[in-house]
Amino acid sequence: MDDLLPDLDLDLPSPRRDQRVVVAMSGGVDSSTTACLLKHSGYDVIGITLQLYDHGLKIGSVGGCCAGKDIYDARVVAELFGIPHYVLDYESRFHERVIEDFADSYLRGKTPIPCVQCNQRIKFRDLLITARGLGASALVTGHYVRRVPGPHGVELHRAIDLAKDQSYFLFTTTREQLEFLRFPLGNFRKNQTRNYASRLGLKVQNKPDSQDICFVPNGKYSEVVKKLRPEAYEPGEIVHLDGTVIGRHEGIIHYTIGQRRGLGIGGRKVKGGQSHTDPLYVISLSPETHRVVVGPRSALGTNYVLIGELNWLVGELHANMNISSNFRVFAKLRSSQEITMGTLHLTGDSAKLILDDVQFGISAGQAAVFYDAEAGNRLLGGGWIMRTRKFLE
Repeated sequence: MDDLLPDLDLDLPSPRRDQRVVVAMSGGVDSSTTACLLKHSGYDVIGITLQLYDHGLKIGSVGGCCAGKDIYDARVVAELFGIPHYVLDYESRFHERVIEDFADSYLRGKTPIPCVQCNQRIKFRDLLITARGLGASALVTGHYVRRVPGPHGVELHRAIDLAKDQSYFLFTTTREQLEFLRFPLGNFRKNQTRNYASRLGLKVQNKPDSQDICFVPNGKYSEVVKKLRPEAYEPGEIVHLDGTVIGRHEGIIHYTIGQRRGLGIGGRKVKGGQSHTDPLYVISLSPETHRVVVGPRSALGTNYVLIGELNWLVGELHANMNISSNFRVFAKLRSSQEITMGTLHLTGDSAKLILDDVQFGISAGQAAVFYDAEAGNRLLGGGWIMRTRKFLE
Protein backbone atom coordinates (compact mmCIF):
# COMPACT_ATOMS: atom_id res chain seq x y z
CA MET A 1 0.00 0.00 0.00
CA ASP A 2 2.85 2.42 0.81
CA ASP A 3 3.99 2.59 -2.81
CA LEU A 4 0.51 3.55 -4.00
CA LEU A 5 -0.07 6.49 -1.64
CA PRO A 6 1.29 10.04 -1.93
CA ASP A 7 3.72 11.49 0.58
CA LEU A 8 2.18 14.73 1.88
CA ASP A 9 4.66 17.49 2.70
CA LEU A 10 3.17 20.33 4.77
CA ASP A 11 6.28 22.50 4.57
CA LEU A 12 7.02 22.14 8.29
CA PRO A 13 10.43 21.55 9.93
CA SER A 14 11.72 17.98 10.19
CA PRO A 15 11.38 15.46 11.69
CA ARG A 16 7.72 15.02 10.88
CA ARG A 17 7.03 12.91 13.95
CA ASP A 18 7.71 16.02 16.04
CA GLN A 19 5.18 18.11 14.08
CA ARG A 20 1.70 17.88 15.52
CA VAL A 21 -1.08 18.79 13.09
CA VAL A 22 -4.79 19.09 13.77
CA VAL A 23 -7.10 17.91 10.98
CA ALA A 24 -10.67 19.22 10.84
CA MET A 25 -12.54 15.94 10.24
CA SER A 26 -16.11 16.49 9.05
CA GLY A 27 -16.79 12.81 8.45
CA GLY A 28 -16.56 13.06 4.67
CA VAL A 29 -14.14 11.43 2.27
CA ASP A 30 -11.95 14.52 1.81
CA SER A 31 -11.05 15.27 5.42
CA SER A 32 -10.89 11.56 6.30
CA THR A 33 -8.43 10.86 3.49
CA THR A 34 -6.40 13.95 4.44
CA ALA A 35 -6.02 12.79 8.05
CA CYS A 36 -5.00 9.26 7.09
CA LEU A 37 -2.52 10.37 4.41
CA LEU A 38 -0.86 12.72 6.90
CA LYS A 39 -0.61 9.87 9.40
CA HIS A 40 0.89 7.72 6.64
CA SER A 41 3.34 10.54 5.85
CA GLY A 42 4.69 10.51 9.41
CA TYR A 43 3.01 13.48 11.09
CA ASP A 44 1.61 13.49 14.65
CA VAL A 45 -2.07 13.78 13.70
CA ILE A 46 -5.00 14.77 15.90
CA GLY A 47 -8.52 14.74 14.46
CA ILE A 48 -11.19 17.18 15.61
CA THR A 49 -14.83 17.05 14.57
CA LEU A 50 -17.15 19.94 15.32
CA GLN A 51 -20.72 19.29 16.33
CA LEU A 52 -22.38 22.33 14.82
CA TYR A 53 -26.11 21.65 14.95
CA ASP A 54 -28.77 19.26 16.17
CA HIS A 55 -27.87 15.64 15.44
CA GLY A 56 -31.51 14.79 14.83
CA LEU A 57 -31.77 17.09 11.85
CA LYS A 58 -29.37 15.01 9.79
CA ILE A 59 -29.96 11.43 10.92
CA GLY A 60 -30.63 9.33 7.84
CA SER A 61 -30.00 12.23 5.46
CA VAL A 62 -27.36 12.40 2.76
CA GLY A 63 -24.89 15.15 2.00
CA GLY A 64 -24.35 16.79 5.39
CA CYS A 65 -21.45 17.17 7.75
CA CYS A 66 -20.62 17.87 11.39
CA ALA A 67 -23.62 16.10 12.94
CA GLY A 68 -25.13 12.65 13.52
CA LYS A 69 -23.64 9.90 11.36
CA ASP A 70 -20.88 12.21 10.12
CA ILE A 71 -19.38 12.40 13.60
CA TYR A 72 -19.57 8.62 13.83
CA ASP A 73 -17.86 8.22 10.44
CA ALA A 74 -15.02 10.52 11.51
CA ARG A 75 -14.55 8.55 14.73
CA VAL A 76 -14.42 5.22 12.88
CA VAL A 77 -11.73 6.54 10.49
CA ALA A 78 -9.68 7.92 13.36
CA GLU A 79 -9.84 4.64 15.29
CA LEU A 80 -8.84 2.66 12.21
CA PHE A 81 -5.57 4.61 11.89
CA GLY A 82 -4.88 5.23 15.57
CA ILE A 83 -5.55 8.96 15.33
CA PRO A 84 -6.63 10.66 18.58
CA HIS A 85 -10.09 12.10 17.89
CA TYR A 86 -12.08 14.74 19.72
CA VAL A 87 -15.61 16.04 19.20
CA LEU A 88 -16.12 19.67 20.20
CA ASP A 89 -19.61 20.99 20.85
CA TYR A 90 -19.75 24.28 18.94
CA GLU A 91 -23.51 24.15 18.47
CA SER A 92 -24.37 27.31 20.41
CA ARG A 93 -21.74 29.49 18.77
CA PHE A 94 -22.60 28.10 15.31
CA HIS A 95 -26.25 28.90 15.90
CA GLU A 96 -25.45 32.43 17.06
CA ARG A 97 -22.82 33.33 14.45
CA VAL A 98 -24.03 31.44 11.37
CA ILE A 99 -27.63 30.19 11.56
CA GLU A 100 -29.11 33.35 13.10
CA ASP A 101 -27.39 35.51 10.50
CA PHE A 102 -28.56 33.11 7.78
CA ALA A 103 -32.19 33.70 8.81
CA ASP A 104 -31.76 37.46 9.14
CA SER A 105 -30.20 37.70 5.67
CA TYR A 106 -33.28 36.21 4.06
CA LEU A 107 -35.45 38.67 5.96
CA ARG A 108 -33.36 41.47 4.43
CA GLY A 109 -33.95 40.07 0.94
CA LYS A 110 -30.37 38.82 0.61
CA THR A 111 -28.97 35.41 -0.33
CA PRO A 112 -26.43 34.34 2.33
CA ILE A 113 -23.46 31.97 2.08
CA PRO A 114 -23.26 30.17 5.45
CA CYS A 115 -20.23 28.11 4.37
CA VAL A 116 -18.11 31.27 4.14
CA GLN A 117 -19.33 32.47 7.51
CA CYS A 118 -18.65 29.09 9.09
CA ASN A 119 -15.04 29.22 7.88
CA GLN A 120 -14.69 32.85 8.94
CA ARG A 121 -16.41 32.74 12.33
CA ILE A 122 -15.95 29.14 13.51
CA LYS A 123 -13.38 26.94 11.79
CA PHE A 124 -10.63 29.47 11.07
CA ARG A 125 -11.18 31.33 14.31
CA ASP A 126 -12.25 29.11 17.21
CA LEU A 127 -10.94 25.82 15.83
CA LEU A 128 -7.65 27.45 14.87
CA ILE A 129 -7.25 28.76 18.42
CA THR A 130 -7.96 25.25 19.74
CA ALA A 131 -5.34 23.76 17.41
CA ARG A 132 -2.72 26.21 18.68
CA GLY A 133 -3.71 25.34 22.24
CA LEU A 134 -3.00 21.67 21.50
CA GLY A 135 0.54 22.57 20.43
CA ALA A 136 -0.13 22.03 16.73
CA SER A 137 2.13 23.43 14.04
CA ALA A 138 -0.75 23.62 11.55
CA LEU A 139 -4.50 23.28 11.13
CA VAL A 140 -5.27 21.11 8.10
CA THR A 141 -8.57 20.89 6.22
CA GLY A 142 -9.87 18.91 3.25
CA HIS A 143 -10.63 21.97 1.13
CA TYR A 144 -9.69 21.88 -2.54
CA VAL A 145 -7.45 24.93 -2.70
CA ARG A 146 -3.67 25.43 -2.91
CA ARG A 147 -1.44 27.25 -0.44
CA VAL A 148 1.54 28.54 -2.43
CA PRO A 149 4.66 30.45 -1.22
CA GLY A 150 4.91 33.81 -2.98
CA PRO A 151 7.36 36.74 -3.13
CA HIS A 152 5.28 38.72 -0.60
CA GLY A 153 4.20 35.83 1.62
CA VAL A 154 1.98 32.78 1.41
CA GLU A 155 -0.74 32.92 -1.27
CA LEU A 156 -4.01 31.08 -1.89
CA HIS A 157 -4.50 29.61 -5.38
CA ARG A 158 -7.32 27.75 -7.04
CA ALA A 159 -7.18 23.96 -6.88
CA ILE A 160 -5.77 21.79 -9.64
CA ASP A 161 -9.26 20.33 -10.01
CA LEU A 162 -11.17 23.48 -10.97
CA ALA A 163 -14.47 21.60 -10.87
CA LYS A 164 -13.94 21.11 -7.12
CA ASP A 165 -12.11 24.35 -6.34
CA GLN A 166 -13.31 25.89 -3.05
CA SER A 167 -11.29 29.11 -2.98
CA TYR A 168 -14.50 31.15 -3.35
CA PHE A 169 -15.55 30.02 0.13
CA LEU A 170 -12.20 31.00 1.69
CA PHE A 171 -11.90 34.64 0.63
CA THR A 172 -12.36 35.88 4.23
CA THR A 173 -9.24 34.01 5.39
CA THR A 174 -6.71 36.39 6.90
CA ARG A 175 -3.03 36.40 6.01
CA GLU A 176 -2.19 35.44 9.60
CA GLN A 177 -4.54 32.46 9.45
CA LEU A 178 -3.12 31.39 6.09
CA GLU A 179 0.33 31.06 7.65
CA PHE A 180 -1.05 28.38 9.99
CA LEU A 181 -3.42 26.61 7.58
CA ARG A 182 -2.64 23.77 5.16
CA PHE A 183 -4.74 22.37 2.28
CA PRO A 184 -2.97 19.28 0.85
CA LEU A 185 -5.88 18.14 -1.36
CA GLY A 186 -5.55 21.20 -3.57
CA ASN A 187 -2.95 19.36 -5.63
CA PHE A 188 -5.22 16.37 -6.30
CA ARG A 189 -8.32 15.70 -8.33
CA LYS A 190 -11.43 14.42 -6.61
CA ASN A 191 -11.22 10.99 -8.25
CA GLN A 192 -7.66 10.67 -6.93
CA THR A 193 -8.87 11.39 -3.40
CA ARG A 194 -11.52 8.70 -3.63
CA ASN A 195 -8.94 6.32 -5.06
CA TYR A 196 -6.61 6.99 -2.11
CA ALA A 197 -9.52 6.46 0.29
CA SER A 198 -10.14 3.09 -1.33
CA ARG A 199 -6.47 2.09 -0.97
CA LEU A 200 -6.57 3.17 2.67
CA GLY A 201 -9.61 0.97 3.24
CA LEU A 202 -11.91 3.83 4.26
CA LYS A 203 -15.62 3.02 4.19
CA VAL A 204 -16.37 6.67 3.37
CA GLN A 205 -14.66 6.35 -0.02
CA ASN A 206 -17.98 6.64 -1.89
CA LYS A 207 -19.74 8.96 0.54
CA PRO A 208 -21.52 11.82 -1.31
CA ASP A 209 -20.08 15.32 -1.09
CA SER A 210 -21.60 17.59 1.53
CA GLN A 211 -24.20 20.08 0.36
CA ASP A 212 -23.64 23.82 0.53
CA ILE A 213 -26.01 24.40 3.45
CA CYS A 214 -25.16 21.54 5.77
CA PHE A 215 -27.68 22.36 8.53
CA VAL A 216 -30.73 22.53 6.24
CA PRO A 217 -32.62 19.21 6.14
CA ASN A 218 -33.52 18.14 2.59
CA GLY A 219 -32.45 21.53 1.22
CA LYS A 220 -35.60 23.27 2.53
CA TYR A 221 -33.97 26.41 3.88
CA SER A 222 -37.33 28.18 4.23
CA GLU A 223 -38.31 25.76 7.01
CA VAL A 224 -35.25 26.76 9.02
CA VAL A 225 -36.02 30.45 8.52
CA LYS A 226 -39.69 29.95 9.43
CA LYS A 227 -38.73 28.30 12.71
CA LEU A 228 -36.38 31.12 13.67
CA ARG A 229 -38.21 34.08 12.12
CA PRO A 230 -41.97 33.37 11.79
CA GLU A 231 -42.51 36.94 10.56
CA ALA A 232 -40.67 35.98 7.37
CA TYR A 233 -43.84 34.24 6.23
CA GLU A 234 -45.79 37.48 5.86
CA PRO A 235 -47.61 37.32 2.52
CA GLY A 236 -47.33 39.96 -0.16
CA GLU A 237 -47.67 40.76 -3.84
CA ILE A 238 -45.81 39.46 -6.86
CA VAL A 239 -45.37 42.45 -9.13
CA HIS A 240 -44.14 42.71 -12.69
CA LEU A 241 -41.53 45.34 -13.53
CA ASP A 242 -44.21 47.26 -15.41
CA GLY A 243 -46.12 47.69 -12.13
CA THR A 244 -48.78 45.06 -12.75
CA VAL A 245 -49.69 42.92 -9.74
CA ILE A 246 -49.77 39.38 -11.12
CA GLY A 247 -49.95 37.21 -8.03
CA ARG A 248 -49.54 36.66 -4.31
CA HIS A 249 -46.86 34.92 -2.27
CA GLU A 250 -46.59 33.50 1.26
CA GLY A 251 -43.26 35.09 2.18
CA ILE A 252 -40.24 36.49 0.33
CA ILE A 253 -38.00 33.82 1.86
CA HIS A 254 -39.35 31.41 -0.76
CA TYR A 255 -37.64 33.41 -3.51
CA THR A 256 -34.10 34.22 -4.60
CA ILE A 257 -32.76 36.59 -7.26
CA GLY A 258 -32.73 34.89 -10.65
CA GLN A 259 -35.28 32.22 -9.70
CA ARG A 260 -37.47 31.07 -12.56
CA ARG A 261 -39.32 27.97 -11.41
CA GLY A 262 -41.88 27.76 -8.63
CA LEU A 263 -42.99 31.40 -8.80
CA GLY A 264 -46.62 30.40 -8.41
CA ILE A 265 -48.03 32.96 -10.84
CA GLY A 266 -49.27 30.78 -13.69
CA GLY A 267 -49.73 32.27 -17.14
CA ARG A 268 -49.72 36.05 -17.54
CA LYS A 269 -52.28 37.75 -19.73
CA VAL A 270 -51.51 40.63 -22.08
CA LYS A 271 -53.80 42.88 -24.09
CA GLY A 272 -56.50 40.96 -25.89
CA GLY A 273 -56.53 38.21 -23.26
CA GLN A 274 -53.70 36.25 -24.86
CA SER A 275 -51.19 34.44 -22.69
CA HIS A 276 -47.74 35.93 -22.25
CA THR A 277 -45.30 33.08 -22.93
CA ASP A 278 -41.97 34.75 -22.10
CA PRO A 279 -40.48 33.22 -18.92
CA LEU A 280 -40.35 35.43 -15.83
CA TYR A 281 -37.54 35.61 -13.27
CA VAL A 282 -37.23 37.09 -9.80
CA ILE A 283 -35.57 40.48 -10.35
CA SER A 284 -35.62 41.90 -6.84
CA LEU A 285 -37.04 41.39 -3.35
CA SER A 286 -38.43 44.18 -1.19
CA PRO A 287 -38.52 43.29 2.53
CA GLU A 288 -40.07 46.67 3.36
CA THR A 289 -43.12 46.20 1.14
CA HIS A 290 -43.03 42.36 1.11
CA ARG A 291 -43.03 42.48 -2.68
CA VAL A 292 -41.43 40.05 -5.11
CA VAL A 293 -40.61 41.81 -8.37
CA VAL A 294 -40.43 39.67 -11.52
CA GLY A 295 -39.52 40.37 -15.11
CA PRO A 296 -37.69 39.08 -18.20
CA ARG A 297 -34.19 37.62 -17.96
CA SER A 298 -32.74 40.74 -19.59
CA ALA A 299 -33.70 42.71 -16.46
CA LEU A 300 -31.30 40.58 -14.41
CA GLY A 301 -28.33 41.76 -16.42
CA THR A 302 -25.73 43.90 -14.67
CA ASN A 303 -22.12 44.84 -15.06
CA TYR A 304 -21.94 47.10 -12.00
CA VAL A 305 -21.44 45.55 -8.56
CA LEU A 306 -20.90 47.47 -5.32
CA ILE A 307 -18.83 45.53 -2.77
CA GLY A 308 -18.08 46.11 0.93
CA GLU A 309 -16.12 44.53 3.82
CA LEU A 310 -13.08 43.84 1.65
CA ASN A 311 -10.42 41.36 2.70
CA TRP A 312 -7.03 41.05 0.95
CA LEU A 313 -4.90 37.91 1.03
CA VAL A 314 -2.09 39.13 -1.22
CA GLY A 315 0.76 40.90 0.54
CA GLU A 316 1.45 43.66 -1.96
CA LEU A 317 -2.24 44.61 -2.11
CA HIS A 318 -2.64 44.43 1.65
CA ALA A 319 0.37 46.68 2.25
CA ASN A 320 0.56 49.01 -0.74
CA MET A 321 -2.97 49.52 -2.09
CA ASN A 322 -3.80 53.20 -2.30
CA ILE A 323 -7.00 54.61 -0.85
CA SER A 324 -8.26 55.09 -4.41
CA SER A 325 -7.06 52.95 -7.34
CA ASN A 326 -8.25 50.52 -9.98
CA PHE A 327 -6.90 47.37 -11.61
CA ARG A 328 -7.98 44.44 -13.76
CA VAL A 329 -9.16 41.23 -12.13
CA PHE A 330 -10.94 37.99 -12.77
CA ALA A 331 -14.03 37.85 -10.55
CA LYS A 332 -16.34 35.12 -9.32
CA LEU A 333 -19.75 36.35 -8.17
CA ARG A 334 -21.47 33.06 -7.39
CA SER A 335 -20.02 29.77 -6.23
CA SER A 336 -21.30 27.94 -9.32
CA GLN A 337 -20.27 30.67 -11.76
CA GLU A 338 -17.18 30.71 -13.97
CA ILE A 339 -14.72 33.55 -13.39
CA THR A 340 -15.28 36.63 -15.51
CA MET A 341 -13.12 39.66 -16.34
CA GLY A 342 -13.62 43.17 -14.99
CA THR A 343 -12.04 46.31 -13.55
CA LEU A 344 -12.03 46.83 -9.79
CA HIS A 345 -12.25 50.43 -8.55
CA LEU A 346 -11.24 50.82 -4.90
CA THR A 347 -12.31 53.61 -2.59
CA GLY A 348 -11.30 53.01 1.00
CA ASP A 349 -12.83 49.81 2.37
CA SER A 350 -15.36 49.44 -0.45
CA ALA A 351 -15.13 48.88 -4.19
CA LYS A 352 -17.14 48.85 -7.36
CA LEU A 353 -16.60 46.17 -9.97
CA ILE A 354 -17.28 47.03 -13.62
CA LEU A 355 -17.58 43.79 -15.57
CA ASP A 356 -16.56 43.38 -19.20
CA ASP A 357 -19.58 41.19 -19.89
CA VAL A 358 -23.07 41.40 -18.47
CA GLN A 359 -23.78 38.82 -15.76
CA PHE A 360 -27.17 37.55 -14.62
CA GLY A 361 -28.72 36.69 -11.27
CA ILE A 362 -26.15 38.44 -9.07
CA SER A 363 -27.59 38.91 -5.58
CA ALA A 364 -26.81 41.05 -2.56
CA GLY A 365 -25.45 38.89 0.26
CA GLN A 366 -23.33 36.77 -2.06
CA ALA A 367 -19.55 37.19 -2.33
CA ALA A 368 -17.43 38.85 -4.99
CA VAL A 369 -14.06 37.10 -5.06
CA PHE A 370 -11.12 38.41 -7.07
CA TYR A 371 -8.31 36.55 -8.84
CA ASP A 372 -5.21 37.83 -10.63
CA ALA A 373 -5.75 39.05 -14.18
CA GLU A 374 -3.03 36.87 -15.71
CA ALA A 375 -3.91 33.22 -15.17
CA GLY A 376 -6.86 33.75 -12.83
CA ASN A 377 -5.51 31.28 -10.27
CA ARG A 378 -4.14 33.44 -7.45
CA LEU A 379 -6.86 34.59 -5.04
CA LEU A 380 -6.37 38.30 -4.33
CA GLY A 381 -9.25 38.78 -1.91
CA GLY A 382 -12.91 39.57 -1.95
CA GLY A 383 -15.88 41.21 -0.28
CA TRP A 384 -19.64 41.04 0.17
CA ILE A 385 -21.99 42.19 -2.57
CA MET A 386 -24.02 45.14 -1.28
CA ARG A 387 -26.03 45.91 -4.40
CA THR A 388 -25.97 45.77 -8.18
CA ARG A 389 -27.15 48.16 -10.84
CA LYS A 390 -28.53 47.93 -14.33
CA PHE A 391 -25.59 47.55 -16.67
CA LEU A 392 -23.89 50.67 -17.89
CA GLU A 393 -23.75 51.58 -21.54
